[in-house]
Amino acid sequence: MQPEATKENRMSTAQTQRSSVSIIVVSYNTVELLRDCLASVYAQCRADDEVLVVDNASRDGSVEMVKKEFADTVLLESQSNLGFAKANNQAISKAAGELLWFLNPDARLEPGALDAAVAFMNRNRSVGMAGTALIHPDGSPQPSVEYGYPGQTYAGSLFDGLPGKIAWVVGASIFAWRRVMDTVGGFDERFFLYGEDLDLGLTVRKAGWPIGFIKDSVVTHYGGESERSFTPEAVIEKKLKGEMIFYRKHYPRETIHRIKRKNRIQAAWRLITLYILRLLVPNNPTVARKYSFYLLSWRFFGKSNATL
Repeated sequence: MQPEATKENRMSTAQTQRSSVSIIVVSYNTVELLRDCLASVYAQCRADDEVLVVDNASRDGSVEMVKKEFADTVLLESQSNLGFAKANNQAISKAAGELLWFLNPDARLEPGALDAAVAFMNRNRSVGMAGTALIHPDGSPQPSVEYGYPGQTYAGSLFDGLPGKIAWVVGASIFAWRRVMDTVGGFDERFFLYGEDLDLGLTVRKAGWPIGFIKDSVVTHYGGESERSFTPEAVIEKKLKGEMIFYRKHYPRETIHRIKRKNRIQAAWRLITLYILRLLVPNNPTVARKYSFYLLSWRFFGKSNATL
């Protein structure tokens, strides 16, 4: 008869058990990048992992490619573009893994990324969610972790007492426990494309879990591929709208007024300086792009709350 396992041995065994993972990818007209993404995922998956793709009514053959080349994928075909949050929630309802990996289609796993991330989450079970390290295609680092929220300077003590130091992690690559996502209700579907990761980070912390960073799990992120059919102004406006949804959900009305006033004053000042610069350096595309951004910002934050 084998001797009864000691408490230390039982803890060691529990810590080394590998949790099953559901890798969730929301895709919209990114067929070539999606192919590379899935190839890198399947190269690292184990038998108890699964891959789910939610296609947001792509018109570039993404669905056909997944069916033909990655037949083991759980494919959810939407008849319209649901946006990032709602599409991810659909996949969560079908996922079986203890861990959920929300991965952009324009992301590619570097060697060992999956095992490193799972090992981190198994060692840090008190962490509700975590981001992986992101790099550009040229290998240079990409921002993946943030330690504050937009407009936090004007929020006073609103966020005092939240667990951990990390405020949120970039949505291109997020690991989360299934039990945590179930508890917080998944992604807030009021966010269509921008701001979901910001909101999820704060929501998870408000529910009592700190956020982690998995530096040894590296993911190449191309960035913005599904938005290339939109003008830069349209993308900026989407980002501003997502930011405003975040403010209205989490900040008091008086704080939002201060944030809007600050952004409008900043935009007005930048417009004046950029207008002068345009006269001195005409036809400069960088100056023109910045001018368009601050003009849009000035107009956006000048709207009443009812029209935002």
